[in-house]
Amino acid sequence: MKKLLLFVVLMIFVSFNINAQDENSPTDEGSWLIEANTGFNSAGEMGLFQHTANTGFGLTSIDGTTIWSLGSEIGYFVMDDLAIKVGLGYTDFDGESVFSYKIGAKYYISGNIPFQVDINGASIKDFDENPLWLGLQGGYAIFFGENVSIEPGLRYSLSMNEDFTDEGIFDFRVGFALHF
Repeated sequence: MKKLLLFVVLMIFVSFNINAQDENSPTDEGSWLIEANTGFNSAGEMGLFQHTANTGFGLTSIDGTTIWSLGSEIGYFVMDDLAIKVGLGYTDFDGESVFSYKIGAKYYISGNIPFQVDINGASIKDFDENPLWLGLQGGYAIFFGENVSIEPGLRYSLSMNEDFTDEGIFDFRVGFALHF
């Protein structure tokens, strides 16, 4: 009975959420998106590498090495539900400065299911090779009014630079977005 009640409440919430976006959707052509993400992965040592190309918020400590990052992304909707995005970030990698970048596209299926494809990488001083990743991300956008959404989702980052690493990283993300 509790599961049925939870299911009914969830369906009502989703239907109000979808209906609220039918008029002047925040993902309409000409709208802007400012986004920041947090990431949680269980990649162990590879978690260090993921934070080297981060355009979101992050904090990792593995075996005495602490890494923190700060960044954000901005997007412009070139058509309804399709935004072209760029992002910049800064990471402190155990005392080393790392500057990150991202460029990609984000498409909102039915206005609520974002799917993103991007290329992201970093510039690390005194490294022979720098990371470069192909990112695939999907989730669900929960809109609070017209201008704010929270977007939990899953992301897979495929390494495109085998000299840096040949392993991919799978993680859970929570995105926070402002729509204008």
